[in-house]
Amino acid sequence: MANFTPVSAAIGGALIGLSAVLLMLFDGRIAGVTGIFAGLIDPLATDRAWRATFIVGLIAAPLSAALLGYAIPIPHLPTSLVTIAVAGLLVGFGTRLSNGCTSGHGICGIARLSPRSIIATGIFMLAAVIVVAVTRHLVGG
Repeated sequence: MANFTPVSAAIGGALIGLSAVLLMLFDGRIAGVTGIFAGLIDPLATDRAWRATFIVGLIAAPLSAALLGYAIPIPHLPTSLVTIAVAGLLVGFGTRLSNGCTSGHGICGIARLSPRSIIATGIFMLAAVIVVAVTRHLVGG
């Protein structure tokens, strides 16, 4: 593990949890990024302002950190655009199938002790373990 940073990870996790609690407390909404984004692009939605602000904040936070001098890691993507496209489609399909994403189920749903979210998060994690095992040990990625 070359990038083991438990202090910054704990601080980041606490901030994510705090933001989810504050959104639920003050607006009664779940901080599931997929649902927030889906409502943003829904032509019939009437509550786009807070959704747009949330998404802008997700983008502005790392950009602000970079401007303050913090190193922003560059993700290592597969070289094949087909692999990236298939992965994106599978993630999108899984998100629709489970009625939510890792942030909605994993952060907010588990905190509310939602059985559906606990099961969905377990499946997300199992799928991640299988994909890493297959790509690193069978495919040779």
